[in-house]
Amino acid sequence: MSRRSRKYQKSNRAGRLCVTCIVLTLLAVMSVQIVRVYEKNQDYIAKEKRLTEQLEAETERQADLEEYEKYTQSQDYIEDVAKAKLGLVYKNEIVFKEKKE
Repeated sequence: MSRRSRKYQKSNRAGRLCVTCIVLTLLAVMSVQIVRVYEKNQDYIAKEKRLTEQLEAETERQADLEEYEKYTQSQDYIEDVAKAKLGLVYKNEIVFKEKKE
């Protein structure tokens, strides 16, 4: 072999070594980034689950409030409040009270 081919082989080895180092570095960086993205995705999935549960609870609460609103506008509610807070009764009703001892 001549000097040129030996020199070319040495520089070729050095070039391959540099390319290999660069590829390994990029691979390591990409692996770290993939792990971070995966963890972030898991956090988002957990957050989505919590928010979905919260939405369901609030939807149920809203339905209960709408039902209570309908009740407060009914005659039954008015009668219950009049009896409980004001002590009012119908003319033909008999009221029994507990004796306090």
